[in-house]
Amino acid sequence: MAHPIIAPFDAEAAVEDRAYAKVTWRLIPFLCLCFIIAFLDRVNIAFAKLQMSSDLGWSEQIYGLGAGIFFLAYFIFEIPSNLAMHRVGARRWIARIMISWAMLTGAMAFVNSTTAFYVVRFLIGAAEAGFFPGIILYLTYWYPANRRSRVIATFMTAIPIAGVLGGLLSGWVLSSFNGHAGLAGWQWLFLIECVPSVIVGVAVLFYLDDGIDSAKWLNADERALLKVNIEADRKQKTSVSLRDAFQRPVVWLLAVAYFGAAMGQYGFSFWLPSIIKNMGVSSALNVGLLSAVPYVFGIAAMLAVGRSADRHGEHRWHYLIPCAVAAVGLIGSAYFSHDRIVALTGLTVACMGLQCLAPVFWRVPTSILGGIAAAAGVALINSIGNLAGFVSPYMVGWIADRTGSTNVALYVIAAFLILSSLIVFCLKSGGGRKNP
Repeated sequence: MAHPIIAPFDAEAAVEDRAYAKVTWRLIPFLCLCFIIAFLDRVNIAFAKLQMSSDLGWSEQIYGLGAGIFFLAYFIFEIPSNLAMHRVGARRWIARIMISWAMLTGAMAFVNSTTAFYVVRFLIGAAEAGFFPGIILYLTYWYPANRRSRVIATFMTAIPIAGVLGGLLSGWVLSSFNGHAGLAGWQWLFLIECVPSVIVGVAVLFYLDDGIDSAKWLNADERALLKVNIEADRKQKTSVSLRDAFQRPVVWLLAVAYFGAAMGQYGFSFWLPSIIKNMGVSSALNVGLLSAVPYVFGIAAMLAVGRSADRHGEHRWHYLIPCAVAAVGLIGSAYFSHDRIVALTGLTVACMGLQCLAPVFWRVPTSILGGIAAAAGVALINSIGNLAGFVSPYMVGWIADRTGSTNVALYVIAAFLILSSLIVFCLKSGGGRKNP
């Protein structure tokens, strides 16, 4: 009788897997919590707008500019912020970011003019600048490239989770607190949602470690193993200086590609509640509930695609297909905007595609650069890409004021997504296990 072939037990690999599981359970849930709070504070303006614009007499264009000006500040201060984190350590810098943006988010409750709106949104962007690229850089201190897509995908489930929680919480606050103690629902929204940022920001000081060497919850063997893997990963990367990071064409191409992806992500997140309201949903609570639906499906899609990309060692197709799916979903939701069920289905499909993009995308630049060049390169790509956070909301508002609909804007965003997918697909650095 033939005996089944049993793969030999690899003790070294098992020890390594246990060490990384320990790191993941220690870091990722907490970092996810930080990012959930960050994203809630970033896009709660989308729900506040349901009452805020009418209370203050603002046009769609004014809202779009105010929502987007956050990213103008992000662009200006992101690279200095990431370089500062590289020098002073993640623990203190991330705590500083969270506490400062929390106080400014609370100040949004007392905005009563367009000038104040623009100024406070700009300051929030300046305070938060460096948070997301800082976390991406921080993960490179712990994980080698071949483990990073899955980890980033898990971390970035915070975005759709924040979408779900944000929809439910914001809809409830707007409908339940409106008029309480003489404040509008949108004012309570800013005041309530800034509190967790302060609490978690203080917790960062006591919980996070700057790197492997300071992690007392790892034993000596685990620290040595992780450091060997990180060092081996760094040796495989091209050695570049800070100046070289700015001069490499691939960095700028990736920045353009990320701009296209961010056009979709921010156009979607900042306008989803308004798009649903324009479908004929009048209740703020119902808008919040329906806004949560696309993100529920987005969580599952993000985890599946991130896991598949790492398992197959392939990233170009894993980026191109979600981009195409997101573009089709946006086009479908615009074309069938008169049919609430079909339009919401299109938005859900779009959200599933959009949530898959960043975890796969960030595998590429973090494999190219290391050290201070990674700090600058990741921040450069993210800051230029995040200019779409300024362009996209403003563009949607500008088009909506002139056409009475967001449909044309959704078509434009779909075109940017297709451009982004083609750039990443055509770059040799976008796929396989080879280092770019």
